[in-house]
Amino acid sequence: MQEMRIYRVLLAAVVAVVACGTTGVGARAQQPGAVSTASAGEDVALEARLGELAKAHHGKVALYATQLNTGKTASLDPDAVVQTASVIKLTILFEAMEQVREGKAHWDDKITLGAGDAVSGSGLLLFLDTPQTLTLKDILSLMIIMSDNTATNLAMDKIGLDAVNARIAWMGLKNTHLYKKIGKPATEPMPEDQPKFGLGKTTPREMAEVMERIGLCELDHPGRLPAGTLAAGSLSANDQAICGVAMKMLRNQFYRDTIPRYLEKLDATETGSGTASKTGSLNAVRADVAIVAGKTGPMVLSIFTYENADTGWTADNEGELTIAKMAKAIVEAWSPTGIDGKTLVPGLSLPPAGAIGGAAASN
Repeated sequence: MQEMRIYRVLLAAVVAVVACGTTGVGARAQQPGAVSTASAGEDVALEARLGELAKAHHGKVALYATQLNTGKTASLDPDAVVQTASVIKLTILFEAMEQVREGKAHWDDKITLGAGDAVSGSGLLLFLDTPQTLTLKDILSLMIIMSDNTATNLAMDKIGLDAVNARIAWMGLKNTHLYKKIGKPATEPMPEDQPKFGLGKTTPREMAEVMERIGLCELDHPGRLPAGTLAAGSLSANDQAICGVAMKMLRNQFYRDTIPRYLEKLDATETGSGTASKTGSLNAVRADVAIVAGKTGPMVLSIFTYENADTGWTADNEGELTIAKMAKAIVEAWSPTGIDGKTLVPGLSLPPAGAIGGAAASN
Protein backbone atom coordinates (compact mmCIF):
# COMPACT_ATOMS: atom_id res chain seq x y z
CA MET A 1 0.00 0.00 0.00
CA GLN A 2 1.32 3.42 -0.88
CA GLU A 3 2.47 5.57 1.98
CA MET A 4 0.29 8.60 2.63
CA ARG A 5 1.48 11.59 4.60
CA ILE A 6 -0.46 14.56 5.82
CA TYR A 7 1.52 17.66 6.73
CA ARG A 8 0.13 20.37 8.95
CA VAL A 9 1.64 23.81 9.27
CA LEU A 10 1.70 25.66 12.58
CA LEU A 11 0.13 29.09 12.73
CA ALA A 12 2.53 31.76 11.51
CA ALA A 13 2.18 33.75 14.71
CA VAL A 14 2.91 30.73 16.88
CA VAL A 15 5.84 29.73 14.70
CA ALA A 16 7.29 33.22 14.98
CA VAL A 17 7.29 32.91 18.77
CA VAL A 18 8.26 29.29 19.15
CA ALA A 19 10.51 28.69 16.15
CA CYS A 20 12.04 32.15 15.62
CA GLY A 21 10.31 32.83 12.34
CA THR A 22 10.67 29.48 10.58
CA THR A 23 7.77 28.36 8.41
CA GLY A 24 6.04 25.00 8.37
CA VAL A 25 6.25 22.25 5.80
CA GLY A 26 4.90 23.18 2.38
CA ALA A 27 5.71 24.65 -1.02
CA ARG A 28 5.44 28.25 0.18
CA ALA A 29 5.27 30.20 3.41
CA GLN A 30 1.98 30.16 5.29
CA GLN A 31 -0.12 33.28 4.87
CA PRO A 32 0.68 35.54 7.85
CA GLY A 33 -2.28 35.98 10.14
CA ALA A 34 -4.09 32.93 8.80
CA VAL A 35 -6.03 30.88 11.27
CA SER A 36 -6.25 27.12 10.85
CA THR A 37 -9.76 25.87 11.59
CA ALA A 38 -9.01 22.15 11.37
CA SER A 39 -8.30 20.26 14.56
CA ALA A 40 -5.78 17.46 14.87
CA GLY A 41 -8.70 15.03 14.95
CA GLU A 42 -9.99 16.35 11.64
CA ASP A 43 -6.57 15.89 10.03
CA VAL A 44 -6.37 12.34 11.30
CA ALA A 45 -9.80 11.70 9.86
CA LEU A 46 -8.75 13.14 6.50
CA GLU A 47 -5.61 11.02 6.48
CA ALA A 48 -7.64 7.91 7.19
CA ARG A 49 -10.20 8.74 4.52
CA LEU A 50 -7.62 9.39 1.79
CA GLY A 51 -5.83 6.18 2.74
CA GLU A 52 -9.06 4.22 2.45
CA LEU A 53 -9.80 5.67 -0.97
CA ALA A 54 -6.28 4.95 -2.24
CA LYS A 55 -6.44 1.39 -0.96
CA ALA A 56 -9.81 0.80 -2.58
CA HIS A 57 -8.69 2.10 -5.98
CA HIS A 58 -7.73 -0.56 -8.54
CA GLY A 59 -4.59 1.18 -9.70
CA LYS A 60 -2.14 3.74 -8.36
CA VAL A 61 -2.83 7.17 -6.87
CA ALA A 62 -0.53 10.15 -6.42
CA LEU A 63 -1.77 13.37 -4.85
CA TYR A 64 -0.66 16.76 -3.60
CA ALA A 65 -3.04 19.32 -2.14
CA THR A 66 -2.52 22.58 -0.32
CA GLN A 67 -4.61 25.39 1.14
CA LEU A 68 -2.73 28.54 0.23
CA ASN A 69 -3.77 30.81 3.10
CA THR A 70 -3.22 28.29 5.91
CA GLY A 71 -0.30 26.32 4.49
CA LYS A 72 -2.02 22.99 5.16
CA THR A 73 -0.95 20.22 2.81
CA ALA A 74 -2.00 16.67 2.10
CA SER A 75 0.03 14.29 0.01
CA LEU A 76 0.10 10.76 -1.29
CA ASP A 77 3.28 9.88 -3.19
CA PRO A 78 3.43 13.55 -4.32
CA ASP A 79 6.77 13.26 -6.12
CA ALA A 80 5.90 10.21 -8.20
CA VAL A 81 6.76 10.90 -11.85
CA VAL A 82 3.59 10.24 -13.82
CA GLN A 83 2.10 10.58 -17.28
CA THR A 84 0.50 13.97 -17.62
CA ALA A 85 -1.94 13.25 -20.41
CA SER A 86 -3.55 16.64 -21.18
CA VAL A 87 -2.70 18.20 -17.82
CA ILE A 88 0.63 19.25 -19.39
CA LYS A 89 -1.38 21.81 -21.37
CA LEU A 90 -1.24 24.02 -18.27
CA THR A 91 2.44 24.65 -19.00
CA ILE A 92 1.58 25.78 -22.55
CA LEU A 93 -1.01 28.17 -21.15
CA PHE A 94 1.44 29.57 -18.61
CA GLU A 95 4.13 30.19 -21.24
CA ALA A 96 1.55 31.90 -23.46
CA MET A 97 0.62 34.17 -20.54
CA GLU A 98 4.27 35.09 -20.05
CA GLN A 99 4.73 35.81 -23.77
CA VAL A 100 1.65 38.03 -23.82
CA ARG A 101 3.03 39.87 -20.80
CA GLU A 102 6.37 40.38 -22.55
CA GLY A 103 4.73 41.53 -25.79
CA LYS A 104 6.06 38.55 -27.74
CA ALA A 105 2.52 37.37 -28.39
CA HIS A 106 -0.97 38.88 -28.26
CA TRP A 107 -4.34 37.32 -27.54
CA ASP A 108 -5.61 38.47 -30.95
CA ASP A 109 -2.69 37.12 -32.98
CA LYS A 110 -4.13 35.32 -36.01
CA ILE A 111 -3.48 31.59 -36.41
CA THR A 112 -4.56 29.52 -39.40
CA LEU A 113 -5.97 26.02 -39.16
CA GLY A 114 -4.85 24.42 -42.39
CA ALA A 115 -5.28 21.15 -44.19
CA GLY A 116 -3.37 18.42 -42.39
CA ASP A 117 -3.35 20.18 -39.02
CA ALA A 118 -6.20 18.16 -37.53
CA VAL A 119 -5.37 15.29 -35.16
CA SER A 120 -7.66 12.81 -33.49
CA GLY A 121 -8.81 12.81 -29.88
CA SER A 122 -10.60 15.45 -27.87
CA GLY A 123 -11.73 18.73 -29.34
CA LEU A 124 -13.74 20.12 -32.18
CA LEU A 125 -11.26 21.66 -34.64
CA LEU A 126 -10.77 18.33 -36.38
CA PHE A 127 -14.40 18.58 -37.54
CA LEU A 128 -14.06 22.00 -39.18
CA ASP A 129 -13.40 22.71 -42.83
CA THR A 130 -10.09 24.36 -43.60
CA PRO A 131 -8.71 26.92 -43.80
CA GLN A 132 -10.01 28.60 -40.65
CA THR A 133 -8.59 31.69 -39.00
CA LEU A 134 -8.55 31.80 -35.21
CA THR A 135 -6.83 33.90 -32.58
CA LEU A 136 -4.29 32.80 -30.01
CA LYS A 137 -6.96 33.27 -27.35
CA ASP A 138 -9.33 31.07 -29.37
CA ILE A 139 -6.93 28.15 -29.61
CA LEU A 140 -5.86 28.37 -25.98
CA SER A 141 -9.51 28.46 -24.90
CA LEU A 142 -10.21 25.32 -26.92
CA MET A 143 -7.04 23.70 -25.55
CA ILE A 144 -8.10 24.29 -21.94
CA ILE A 145 -11.89 24.14 -22.03
CA MET A 146 -12.29 21.19 -24.42
CA SER A 147 -8.73 19.85 -24.28
CA ASP A 148 -8.65 20.22 -28.07
CA ASN A 149 -5.59 18.36 -29.37
CA THR A 150 -5.48 20.17 -32.71
CA ALA A 151 -5.65 23.52 -30.92
CA THR A 152 -2.85 22.36 -28.61
CA ASN A 153 -0.58 21.66 -31.58
CA LEU A 154 -1.38 25.06 -33.07
CA ALA A 155 -0.53 26.64 -29.72
CA MET A 156 2.81 24.81 -29.65
CA ASP A 157 3.54 26.04 -33.18
CA LYS A 158 2.84 29.61 -32.09
CA ILE A 159 4.38 29.60 -28.59
CA GLY A 160 7.19 27.11 -29.22
CA LEU A 161 7.69 23.73 -27.61
CA ASP A 162 11.25 24.66 -26.62
CA ALA A 163 9.95 27.86 -25.03
CA VAL A 164 7.50 25.85 -22.92
CA ASN A 165 10.25 23.55 -21.67
CA ALA A 166 12.53 26.52 -21.01
CA ARG A 167 9.76 28.05 -18.88
CA ILE A 168 9.35 24.77 -17.01
CA ALA A 169 13.08 24.87 -16.19
CA TRP A 170 12.77 28.59 -15.25
CA MET A 171 10.13 27.57 -12.69
CA GLY A 172 12.61 25.08 -11.21
CA LEU A 173 10.52 22.02 -12.01
CA LYS A 174 12.84 19.02 -12.26
CA ASN A 175 10.47 16.26 -13.34
CA THR A 176 8.11 18.04 -15.73
CA HIS A 177 8.61 17.95 -19.51
CA LEU A 178 6.54 18.43 -22.68
CA TYR A 179 7.88 16.04 -25.28
CA LYS A 180 6.19 16.63 -28.62
CA LYS A 181 3.08 17.60 -30.55
CA ILE A 182 0.05 15.34 -30.28
CA GLY A 183 -0.48 12.74 -32.99
CA LYS A 184 2.48 13.99 -35.01
CA PRO A 185 5.94 12.43 -35.37
CA ALA A 186 8.71 14.05 -33.37
CA THR A 187 10.87 16.46 -35.32
CA GLU A 188 13.94 15.93 -33.14
CA PRO A 189 15.45 13.08 -31.11
CA MET A 190 13.32 12.23 -28.10
CA PRO A 191 14.59 11.59 -24.54
CA GLU A 192 14.86 7.93 -23.65
CA ASP A 193 11.86 8.09 -21.30
CA GLN A 194 9.44 9.59 -23.86
CA PRO A 195 7.87 6.24 -24.86
CA LYS A 196 7.00 5.63 -21.20
CA PHE A 197 5.28 8.98 -20.65
CA GLY A 198 3.92 9.91 -24.06
CA LEU A 199 2.96 13.59 -24.32
CA GLY A 200 4.48 14.71 -21.05
CA LYS A 201 5.65 13.85 -17.56
CA THR A 202 5.27 15.58 -14.20
CA THR A 203 4.62 15.01 -10.50
CA PRO A 204 1.51 16.01 -8.54
CA ARG A 205 3.55 18.54 -6.53
CA GLU A 206 5.10 20.16 -9.61
CA MET A 207 1.86 20.46 -11.55
CA ALA A 208 0.22 21.95 -8.46
CA GLU A 209 2.92 24.64 -8.57
CA VAL A 210 2.06 25.50 -12.18
CA MET A 211 -1.61 25.89 -11.24
CA GLU A 212 -0.70 27.96 -8.16
CA ARG A 213 1.31 30.35 -10.32
CA ILE A 214 -1.62 30.83 -12.69
CA GLY A 215 -4.09 31.40 -9.87
CA LEU A 216 -1.82 33.68 -7.87
CA CYS A 217 -0.78 35.51 -11.05
CA GLU A 218 2.92 34.95 -10.39
CA LEU A 219 4.21 36.19 -13.73
CA ASP A 220 7.84 37.14 -14.31
CA HIS A 221 8.90 35.64 -10.96
CA PRO A 222 11.13 32.56 -11.30
CA GLY A 223 11.28 32.09 -7.51
CA ARG A 224 8.28 31.29 -5.32
CA LEU A 225 6.65 34.08 -3.37
CA PRO A 226 4.63 33.99 -0.14
CA ALA A 227 0.94 33.58 -0.90
CA GLY A 228 -0.61 37.04 -1.00
CA THR A 229 2.54 38.81 -2.19
CA LEU A 230 0.80 39.45 -5.49
CA ALA A 231 -2.68 39.95 -4.07
CA ALA A 232 -5.16 41.68 -6.35
CA GLY A 233 -4.38 45.12 -4.97
CA SER A 234 -0.69 44.80 -5.83
CA LEU A 235 -1.09 43.32 -9.32
CA SER A 236 -0.66 45.58 -12.31
CA ALA A 237 -3.75 46.10 -14.46
CA ASN A 238 -1.97 44.32 -17.32
CA ASP A 239 -1.14 41.25 -15.23
CA GLN A 240 -4.66 41.11 -13.80
CA ALA A 241 -6.07 41.16 -17.32
CA ILE A 242 -3.76 38.36 -18.52
CA CYS A 243 -4.47 36.16 -15.53
CA GLY A 244 -8.17 36.92 -15.76
CA VAL A 245 -8.25 35.54 -19.30
CA ALA A 246 -6.57 32.32 -18.14
CA MET A 247 -8.83 31.99 -15.11
CA LYS A 248 -11.92 32.33 -17.29
CA MET A 249 -10.71 29.45 -19.44
CA LEU A 250 -10.02 27.21 -16.44
CA ARG A 251 -13.34 28.02 -14.74
CA ASN A 252 -15.20 26.95 -17.85
CA GLN A 253 -13.61 23.49 -18.02
CA PHE A 254 -15.94 21.23 -20.01
CA TYR A 255 -14.95 17.98 -18.27
CA ARG A 256 -16.32 18.12 -14.72
CA ASP A 257 -16.55 14.50 -13.56
CA THR A 258 -13.38 14.54 -11.46
CA ILE A 259 -12.49 17.26 -8.91
CA PRO A 260 -15.67 19.35 -9.43
CA ARG A 261 -17.97 16.31 -9.49
CA TYR A 262 -19.27 16.53 -5.92
CA LEU A 263 -17.94 19.93 -4.90
CA GLU A 264 -20.19 22.15 -6.91
CA LYS A 265 -23.24 20.65 -5.24
CA LEU A 266 -21.91 22.38 -2.11
CA ASP A 267 -21.82 25.77 -3.84
CA ALA A 268 -25.00 27.75 -3.21
CA THR A 269 -23.75 30.90 -4.95
CA GLU A 270 -24.71 32.06 -8.42
CA THR A 271 -21.39 33.75 -9.15
CA GLY A 272 -19.89 31.08 -11.35
CA SER A 273 -17.95 27.91 -10.83
CA GLY A 274 -16.01 27.49 -7.62
CA THR A 275 -13.37 25.38 -9.37
CA ALA A 276 -10.84 26.18 -12.09
CA SER A 277 -9.28 23.03 -13.51
CA LYS A 278 -7.49 21.10 -16.22
CA THR A 279 -8.07 17.41 -16.72
CA GLY A 280 -6.05 14.69 -18.41
CA SER A 281 -7.21 11.27 -19.60
CA LEU A 282 -5.70 8.20 -21.21
CA ASN A 283 -7.04 4.67 -21.21
CA ALA A 284 -5.40 3.81 -17.87
CA VAL A 285 -4.89 7.38 -16.61
CA ARG A 286 -7.23 9.96 -15.11
CA ALA A 287 -5.88 13.21 -13.67
CA ASP A 288 -7.17 16.59 -12.62
CA VAL A 289 -5.41 19.69 -11.29
CA ALA A 290 -7.64 22.42 -9.90
CA ILE A 291 -7.96 25.55 -7.85
CA VAL A 292 -10.92 25.14 -5.49
CA ALA A 293 -12.32 28.33 -3.97
CA GLY A 294 -13.01 27.17 -0.44
CA LYS A 295 -14.88 29.62 1.75
CA THR A 296 -12.08 29.23 4.29
CA GLY A 297 -9.41 29.87 1.66
CA PRO A 298 -8.26 28.75 -1.80
CA MET A 299 -6.96 25.22 -2.31
CA VAL A 300 -4.93 23.63 -5.09
CA LEU A 301 -5.63 19.93 -5.66
CA SER A 302 -3.40 17.87 -7.97
CA ILE A 303 -4.60 14.27 -8.21
CA PHE A 304 -3.39 11.55 -10.57
CA THR A 305 -4.66 7.99 -10.93
CA TYR A 306 -2.66 5.70 -13.22
CA GLU A 307 -2.11 2.09 -14.14
CA ASN A 308 -5.86 1.91 -13.65
CA ALA A 309 -7.71 -1.37 -14.07
CA ASP A 310 -10.76 0.50 -15.35
CA THR A 311 -9.86 1.71 -18.85
CA GLY A 312 -13.42 2.54 -19.88
CA TRP A 313 -14.62 5.93 -21.04
CA THR A 314 -17.86 6.27 -19.10
CA ALA A 315 -18.69 8.99 -16.59
CA ASP A 316 -18.37 6.38 -13.84
CA ASN A 317 -14.79 5.41 -14.66
CA GLU A 318 -13.19 4.34 -11.37
CA GLY A 319 -10.26 6.72 -11.77
CA GLU A 320 -12.59 9.67 -12.14
CA LEU A 321 -14.68 8.59 -9.18
CA THR A 322 -11.59 8.12 -7.00
CA ILE A 323 -10.39 11.64 -7.82
CA ALA A 324 -13.85 13.07 -7.10
CA LYS A 325 -14.10 11.29 -3.76
CA MET A 326 -10.62 12.44 -2.70
CA ALA A 327 -11.40 16.03 -3.66
CA LYS A 328 -14.63 15.92 -1.68
CA ALA A 329 -12.82 14.54 1.37
CA ILE A 330 -10.16 17.27 1.27
CA VAL A 331 -12.57 20.14 0.74
CA GLU A 332 -14.98 18.95 3.43
CA ALA A 333 -12.06 18.71 5.87
CA TRP A 334 -10.53 22.11 5.07
CA SER A 335 -13.60 24.10 4.05
CA PRO A 336 -16.65 22.42 5.60
CA THR A 337 -18.86 25.38 4.70
CA GLY A 338 -18.25 24.76 1.01
CA ILE A 339 -16.90 26.76 -1.92
CA ASP A 340 -17.57 30.19 -3.36
CA GLY A 341 -16.79 31.20 -6.94
CA LYS A 342 -16.53 34.91 -6.07
CA THR A 343 -12.93 34.41 -4.95
CA LEU A 344 -11.68 32.87 -8.21
CA VAL A 345 -9.99 36.03 -9.45
CA PRO A 346 -6.31 36.77 -10.15
CA GLY A 347 -4.53 36.61 -6.81
CA LEU A 348 -7.28 34.32 -5.44
CA SER A 349 -8.61 37.03 -3.11
CA LEU A 350 -5.76 36.52 -0.66
CA PRO A 351 -4.89 39.51 1.55
CA PRO A 352 -1.46 41.04 1.02
CA ALA A 353 1.38 39.09 2.63
CA GLY A 354 2.05 40.47 6.08
CA ALA A 355 -1.54 41.56 6.62
CA ILE A 356 -3.00 40.76 10.02
CA GLY A 357 -6.38 39.10 10.08
CA GLY A 358 -8.27 35.89 9.61
CA ALA A 359 -8.02 33.34 6.87
CA ALA A 360 -8.32 34.63 3.33
CA ALA A 361 -11.64 34.24 1.60
CA SER A 362 -13.37 33.50 4.89
CA ASN A 363 -17.10 33.39 4.96
